[in-house]
Amino acid sequence: MPAYDVTVLTLAAVTKRFGERIVLNAVSLEVAAGEYVAIVGDSGIGKSTLLNVIVGLEPVDAGNIRFLNDEITGMDEDALALLRREKCGFVFQAFHILPHLTVEENVSLPLLLRGIGDRGKAKAMLAAVGLAGREASAPRELSGGELQRVAIARALVGEPSLVLADEPTGNLDPQNALQVLELIRLQAKRQGAAVILATHSEQAAAGCDRRYRLTAEGLTGLP
Repeated sequence: MPAYDVTVLTLAAVTKRFGERIVLNAVSLEVAAGEYVAIVGDSGIGKSTLLNVIVGLEPVDAGNIRFLNDEITGMDEDALALLRREKCGFVFQAFHILPHLTVEENVSLPLLLRGIGDRGKAKAMLAAVGLAGREASAPRELSGGELQRVAIARALVGEPSLVLADEPTGNLDPQNALQVLELIRLQAKRQGAAVILATHSEQAAAGCDRRYRLTAEGLTGLP
């Protein structure tokens, strides 16, 4: 069973600037295994930047980020790349499904990058997101909602400690959006992954365990 009392991620007064503009203003946040946390904010406010600094794709200007037992603000790029590959899963608005690969091959990519040739894991993950029997399908044969399910399966197949979902329902109709959000919640909790959902939608954030609003002043909790 996953250990839900484990702190996966801690941000302490993280600040990020682009030129003179302060994009992240002393942001502090703690997320435990099994938690589903929403970061709500207007487009362009810095939600994607926050996700990028969490996994070391952007350096911080001040503050500290701790991922499990590692202080990532002091890591070199090779160590950060290894952490992202081994411990993180990503779900994007644009899906980022490779069109020349089958559905199963797309889902298997994180495993192959880690030297794991286990087709059974990819098949099981596809079944968990409701796509059993579609393993050999080409991405062009799937609907938008099905493509996002493939993206979720790919993000979770390696059993990451942290899942980052950046506007994952932005290209979906309301019914598919709700289904996708529930899939992320159920599958991540089953694995004991911490999830951070970045969204401009209050409705998308409604099903999360905790919700925060990101503004130019920083990060504040929502009821």
